[in-house]
Order: sequence, then C-alpha cells, then structure tokens
Amino acid sequence: MANKAAISLTTGLEDAERVTVALLVAVGAAENGRPTLMFLTKEAVRLAVAGVAVGTACDGCPSIPDLMGRYAAADGRLLVCPICFNTKQLDPTTLVPSAELGGTVQLWEWIGDGATTFSY
Repeated sequence: MANKAAISLTTGLEDAERVTVALLVAVGAAENGRPTLMFLTKEAVRLAVAGVAVGTACDGCPSIPDLMGRYAAADGRLLVCPICFNTKQLDPTTLVPSAELGGTVQLWEWIGDGATTFSY
C-alpha cells in the first residue's frame, strides 16, 4: 500500500490561496494512489459544507470547486473537527459526501503506523 498523506488545514476562504495550496497537495497525493485525509479545523470546517467551497484564489489557479471535485473523485477524505464545526453551529446534514465529523482520536487512528503530513 502507498504511504498515507495527512493534510491539516486551519483556514477557509478568508485565505483562498492557502486553501488552494493545501488542496493541490491533497489532490496530488490522492490522484497518485496515496490514501489521503484532510483534517479541517477552525474556519476550514466550512469547506466541508455543501456549496461553500467556491471561487478561485488567483489568476491561473485552478478553482476550489474543481480541486474539491478531483479530491473526492480520487477517494480523498475530509475529517472535520466536531468541536470547531459545532461551535460554528453548522448543520452536519450539509456535509459533502467525502466528509465526516471526527477529531484528533480519529485522525491518529487513521494515521496508524505513519503518514506524510502537511500543515496549512
């Protein structure tokens, strides 16, 4: 099995360039056959809500919806911090299909014996 990749993202659309970079890394890993998980915290949890991950960070950048679609198509998963999500009073029924609520325990369970990690 290919090495796992775990990407931690704390920002949402308030820093669309950071979101784009994190998604590019995640898409690259997932499309190359690595089991890939993005751990969304703070404002990034909003990206897991259907219809929120929109826009393009810069001229020449791929759009955020396209990157999210490619990530999901490559079996990339989103692990959404439940504390951050619930603090923002978001509705769990609006999560995109590739997302699930889970915290650090679930993150470490998924990592298991190891993963290459990135933090944005």
